[in-house]
Amino acid sequence: MPRSLVTIDLAAIRHNAGVLMRVLESSELWAVVKADGYGHGAVDVSRAALEGGATMLCVATVAEGVALRAALREARILVLGPTPDDDVSLAREASLELTATDERVPEDVPVHLKLDTGMGRWGLGELEAPGRSVVGVMTHLATSESDPGFARGQLERFRSATEPYAARYMRHAANSAAALTLPETRLDAARCGIALYGVDPFGVDASRFDLRPALRWESELGQVKRLLPGESTGYGRRFVATEETWIGIVPVGYADGFRRDLSGTEVVVGKTRAQVVGTVSMDAVAVRLPEEFARGAPVTLVGEGVSLEDHARVAGTIGYELACGIRTAPGRGEREVQNG
Repeated sequence: MPRSLVTIDLAAIRHNAGVLMRVLESSELWAVVKADGYGHGAVDVSRAALEGGATMLCVATVAEGVALRAALREARILVLGPTPDDDVSLAREASLELTATDERVPEDVPVHLKLDTGMGRWGLGELEAPGRSVVGVMTHLATSESDPGFARGQLERFRSATEPYAARYMRHAANSAAALTLPETRLDAARCGIALYGVDPFGVDASRFDLRPALRWESELGQVKRLLPGESTGYGRRFVATEETWIGIVPVGYADGFRRDLSGTEVVVGKTRAQVVGTVSMDAVAVRLPEEFARGAPVTLVGEGVSLEDHARVAGTIGYELACGIRTAPGRGEREVQNG
């Protein structure tokens, strides 16, 4: 086995797309596959999402869109971020759709006008009469997972501004959290990212929405040693044994995406939960074992029994960030795709 193995289950992606399709009913599902499909592999995820019913793929940049177009010749691809003037011709050649976030609206390429209704980031302050290249109008909800009242206020501002154009253009506002819990935000289409990968946008438990995690991350015990009272493991002696303690060393660290602030989280060794102790190193992490385990015992870092949501709560972050940060590279870890 390599130092670690990341497995992506495309059947889970198709299943999650189906769940979202049923939730959205008559609204379209647009799959957000930016950042290399949230670290899952944009091309493979995109194919699975389209097979599951998605009708649009959403990326962050023209470069991401061009790379995706090379593999998916017929798919609709929308660039969500702002496009520099120099990249418009590339987008046109690749048949991408663009998002206009200010008064510059490209011609001869399909454009979605973005209205800033409260995110305070990209977007127009006011919606002017759309030009001939416009095919959609959109906004981005800032608090759908934390403050539904504010999200509803954004939606009302968006509805009011776009009502004159509702019959002519696609209107889209919902992200994963809104699509799952705020029916009024679904409009003509919903741009869903994290739920597609089987991660709860609320950071709790994706199974409550019948979503299945698509990513599994495994390694093994590279060494097992016994610490006597007063002995420590790792930099800074952050873990010092107070009694005889078995420690397993897993050959994965922050260079692989297992972050330093995940000290204290739990993984699964064999079928036993084990706590990460001490300082997470660049290439190794220590776990406290209830007894002596054999070298080479399997370790589940993310998967059955331990979730990205679990780790995110320990690290004080969100599952999105952890998923995007998991890395594989020759000599460090491998990636495997299962088509189901």
